[in-house]
Amino acid sequence: MESTGAAVREVDVVVIGAGQAGLSSAHHLRRTGFEPERDFVVLDHAPQPGGAWQFRWPSLTYGKVHGMHSLPGLELTDADPARPSSEVIAEYFAAYERTFDLRVRRPVDVSGVRAGEGGRLLVETSDGTWSTRALINATGTWDRPFWPRYPGQETFRGRQLHTAQYLGPEEFAGSRVVVVGGGASGTQHLMEIAPYAAETTWVTRRPPVFREGPFSEDVGRAAVALVEKRVRRGLPPGSVVSVTGLPLNDAIRQALADGVLDRLPMFDRITPDGVAWDDKRHVDADVILWATGFRAAIDHLAPLRLREPGGGIRVDGTRAVADPRVHLVGYGPSASTIGANRAGRSAVRDIRRLLAEVPATA
Repeated sequence: MESTGAAVREVDVVVIGAGQAGLSSAHHLRRTGFEPERDFVVLDHAPQPGGAWQFRWPSLTYGKVHGMHSLPGLELTDADPARPSSEVIAEYFAAYERTFDLRVRRPVDVSGVRAGEGGRLLVETSDGTWSTRALINATGTWDRPFWPRYPGQETFRGRQLHTAQYLGPEEFAGSRVVVVGGGASGTQHLMEIAPYAAETTWVTRRPPVFREGPFSEDVGRAAVALVEKRVRRGLPPGSVVSVTGLPLNDAIRQALADGVLDRLPMFDRITPDGVAWDDKRHVDADVILWATGFRAAIDHLAPLRLREPGGGIRVDGTRAVADPRVHLVGYGPSASTIGANRAGRSAVRDIRRLLAEVPATA
């Protein structure tokens, strides 16, 4: 329903983000009777379909992707494992949007969400302001790469980059590269870069734990339970790898045997020409690659004052405890692709209940 004031448009639900979480949520809105553009709108700041996947480096082929789960209602089948995941998943998401007529608006940047009149929320964007009764925030983490700070970092004469800027191994040919981070991205970067680089060094805060055997449901539940416990306490979501460990596949085994994954503890400072430890050890480096993960991209929610003293948003299921009109899908325990699907369904169910209990106001 269009507002009589041209500056503000009214809908029942605004979905921010069109990655796995946002598309899953939009699908469940659609199938339960919400009409796109009339009852809900999906806003996405990316230039095209694909969520964060469209920005992944070309050497991350679909066959290397761990745990990509199909969106509800349309299976991802017969994908070529040798193709870049950025292409495969962007095409799949585009087909999904067309199949279910989700009418995603892009590129639209959301600058802030604040309380409006009559119990509504105002979503301020580069495409104008939307007034909504409920909000599904599905903005993920890609836009907030985490850069740790270490003494001397500003003195380093070489290049520093984050996983978000990684384009592939060829650019590191002949370089001495320090890779920081104990997650899947760190190990993938190391294994790709090693054949090109003059030397690679791997450093992590904690010793890596490699997991034998398949990723079982018990392991998955343990990981989700740990993250859920943190967000219920209002803490930022923690690292899932700390619970699940790294899968010990053939490529990892070979990299361990070759010494590519010989890990050093975290350095204490950065020097102009490398990294150093307090025990006098020093490693020369031309490049420091920070594979140190991402944080939730939720700064636009700041006007709602949802953050707890611990730094995170306390969430019950997907609902923000401080404001039941706001649902965070793909945040915390629903950050996995299958988790985002389930969370989208749960958020829509709660929103339908909320809208039924609280009549719309003019």
